[in-house]
Amino acid sequence: MAIRAVVFDIGDVLEIAPDLGVGRRWEARLGLVEGEVGRRLADVWTAGAIGEATEDEVRQAISDRLSVARDQADGIMADFWEQYLGTGNLELIKYCRGLRPRYRTGILSNSFVGAREREQAAYGFEDLVDDIVYSHEVGMSKPDPRIYELSCARLEVRPEEVIFLDDLEPNIVAACAVGIRGIHYRDNTQVIAEIEELLT
Repeated sequence: MAIRAVVFDIGDVLEIAPDLGVGRRWEARLGLVEGEVGRRLADVWTAGAIGEATEDEVRQAISDRLSVARDQADGIMADFWEQYLGTGNLELIKYCRGLRPRYRTGILSNSFVGAREREQAAYGFEDLVDDIVYSHEVGMSKPDPRIYELSCARLEVRPEEVIFLDDLEPNIVAACAVGIRGIHYRDNTQVIAEIEELLT
């Protein structure tokens, strides 16, 4: 079946986000042991990723659980957003833009509450693709098969007509299980070549 759509992950695909050590920096600043920020906030990060917490609730949880003032909680959030957004993968963004209008294009991202607004401001993703499925907006995340099916439905294509690329192998395996043709992203040259091979 001919390909009609190409769907992209964001983190470490359309955005390159190296570990800036945000958690470790704040642990050192607050006198906490390594990994403590992650442990205290694990359920908050999970809730924010599927839309079960607002940004204000996340900030309040940071303030309460790390025993910091509101301005420090704001600083922690700002640092985490800097790491989350990374830098744009300009070559792949340009390639994605060039696929339209011959193909439908989409984004399917395990995200966090507030991501749409920040990524639109930084990278203009809403103008780049036909549809964006953010986990925090739909209440489920990869590798849940329903989120892949939702992306296909919103793009009005069958799974067999879709290429999906992601940097995490389990997400590719899950996409393939619903009939999508998955490509494991390793670098731009590799992934563009594999997409082009499937499009010919």
